[in-house]
Amino acid sequence: MVVKVEKITPKKSNPATTDEVISEEMDMIKKKYLRGEGADLKALKDKKLQGQLAVKEDLYGKSAAAAAKAEKWLMPSEGGYLEGDGIEKTWRIKQDAIASEVDILSSRKQFDIVLPDFGPYTLEFTPSGRYMAAAGRKGHIAIVDMQNMNAIKELQVRETVRDVVFLHNEQFFAAAQKKYPYIYSRDGTELHCLKEHGAVLKLQFLRNHFLLASINKFGQLRYQDVTTGQMVSNLRTGLGRTDVMQVNPFNGVLAVGHSGGTLSMWKPTSAAPLVKMLCHPGPVTALAFHPNGHLMATAGMERKIKIWDLRKFEVLQTLPGHCKALDFSQKGLLATATGSFVQVFGDLSGSQNYSRYMTHSVAKGYQVKKVAFRPYEDVLGIGHSMGWSSILIPGSGEPNFDSWVANPFETSKQRREKEVHSLLDKLPPETIMLDPTKIGSVRPTRKKEKPTKEEIEAEMEAAIEAAKNIPMKKKTKGRSKPSKIAKKKQEAVEKAKKPFLEQHMKKRKLTDETQLPKSLERFVRKKAVA
Repeated sequence: MVVKVEKITPKKSNPATTDEVISEEMDMIKKKYLRGEGADLKALKDKKLQGQLAVKEDLYGKSAAAAAKAEKWLMPSEGGYLEGDGIEKTWRIKQDAIASEVDILSSRKQFDIVLPDFGPYTLEFTPSGRYMAAAGRKGHIAIVDMQNMNAIKELQVRETVRDVVFLHNEQFFAAAQKKYPYIYSRDGTELHCLKEHGAVLKLQFLRNHFLLASINKFGQLRYQDVTTGQMVSNLRTGLGRTDVMQVNPFNGVLAVGHSGGTLSMWKPTSAAPLVKMLCHPGPVTALAFHPNGHLMATAGMERKIKIWDLRKFEVLQTLPGHCKALDFSQKGLLATATGSFVQVFGDLSGSQNYSRYMTHSVAKGYQVKKVAFRPYEDVLGIGHSMGWSSILIPGSGEPNFDSWVANPFETSKQRREKEVHSLLDKLPPETIMLDPTKIGSVRPTRKKEKPTKEEIEAEMEAAIEAAKNIPMKKKTKGRSKPSKIAKKKQEAVEKAKKPFLEQHMKKRKLTDETQLPKSLERFVRKKAVA
């Protein structure tokens, strides 16, 4: 076999052609941001309206061009999804087939860590997706650098660990242990024991407010400020023991699922729940929020998964299936797990209609406890009874990261700077509300409450006294006689009483005009006939 090698001479690129290609690409991207076809301004006869619409159309064009320019140069990577050939279903594609097609770097993100003596495991990722905390029920805690797959620290606390959560960065994490939650540093040093929280079942950290939220086995919800150590609030849910709790990334409201099928939403400055809704006829088993904060997924014991629109508190879709763990990815994919079976649902059409996208079975007998998508990567972490696993889910992660929000390649200097800035930008607990867009807006004027009978009487007496004390001018020709002055004062008093009497007569007239049912008309007093 002879291979013929030809010498290829590189062609000089014409700058004019490259500019044309770039302009064509920009026009294609710009079409995505335009608001459809522009108005036909020539058909308008009103010149003033024509001018106003022309200015608006020009503004829309400029904003679309700016958005296209930002996408072209600031978002170089594009996200993708699995697509089947013909009638092939994407959920039939196995992990082995995906691993054989992807590059070497991506194939390394697919692995299984088997630790049968310490499971089941729960997982937590940092917002940048660089670090992962894994906590085994039997006391094993590990901090892993997911970029180079190095174990930063492993420790054995020798007691039950129910949950683990990172604080504002990977330097600190909190673990809910048998009696109390503890805060550890990255190198495994115990820093604090939070005895006020009690035996905690679930932990959540509110990053914008620096609040550590916990719910214990008595159903008590506590918020603690990790910067000052102050206990912000201690709330009683009154709905029993639960370990289903999740924070809404949009507004910081904490949602708690209960055994009666109800879901309550809380904020630290309110003793009563902001929202209390019946989601399922049986206990709520899992809960997750979409990154935009407007969608929520709940799972119940009646083998149904419901997707809710939180702007209207309505069910958008009901999916069949039992579920013990839920999680949304950055691009809106929904991962569900029950037993040793994991399913991923996707809204590929953008119409908020979720359908089966991918499936994965862990080894038979493994019981999945937690599923968590890794940010900025097409990876799903699975914590189960025999350790933890990582599988590839194409299209789950955001392809472009913003280094001001979360930087996977952050240096120690950048981390310190970011910590200082986040502390300066820390939000007070009062800013947690269902609709955070109201912050900074003008409060609407409230309607005046109707005054009581005593207040009306007091106001009338004050008006009468003021009318009596009006000084009278001294006039000549007998017009300042005592009788005349008394008459004028009486007229002033009657004038002051008139608006109150008219209001009272209107009320009486309204009550008289109200018609009673025929069965009660015979009890009405008959008017005296003159």
